[in-house]
Amino acid sequence: MIRSFLIVGLGSFLGGGLRFLFSRLVQTYVHHPFPLATWAVNVLGCLLIGMLNGYFERSHLLNPDIRLFLTVGLCGGFTTFSTFMNENFQLLKGEQFFILTLYASLSLLIGLLAVWAGYALFTRG
Repeated sequence: MIRSFLIVGLGSFLGGGLRFLFSRLVQTYVHHPFPLATWAVNVLGCLLIGMLNGYFERSHLLNPDIRLFLTVGLCGGFTTFSTFMNENFQLLKGEQFFILTLYASLSLLIGLLAVWAGYALFTRG
């Protein structure tokens, strides 16, 4: 358990650092009210986690430490959105349409409500 924790932690550290650098790069060149840097990070993270999972499935690379480092650690640190989308894809691939719809809908709805509630806790006097 400690080994896995450290593997994920290292990957998350690198992923978070890459997210920061990539976002800063985009923000330096694009000045627009659309949150392009976050959107680009999310899309890039989704592409990367899809590519990694496809590679792992096709090559039968079963080293759990490498998979854990790259998917949960690096991609998860780069953007948790990629993990969210990968979980949705796995549900789609497994034809679990009801759970997919429930998970995606509740994540967006309850997540937005949670942000609002957290904000309201500190802004109401």
